[in-house]
Amino acid sequence: MPILAMLIIGTAAGFIATRLMKVEADLGTTIAIGILGALAGGLLIRFLAVIAGWAAGFVGAILGAMLLIWLWQRYFGS
Repeated sequence: MPILAMLIIGTAAGFIATRLMKVEADLGTTIAIGILGALAGGLLIRFLAVIAGWAAGFVGAILGAMLLIWLWQRYFGS
């Protein structure tokens, strides 16, 4: 089923992209553009999501450490 969904979405994306970019292409080329574009775009989005997830985890770790330092200084500091 995921392959069928990729074919359908890729075909639609290729059709829309060729119309937006004003490219005249035959049906096979339009489908190939859409499928390859869906693959490239999907990989790029997944890569950016992973990087953003790591960055968010890093920022969260820094904020958590700062909170612990503040609590330590407030309640146990001199």
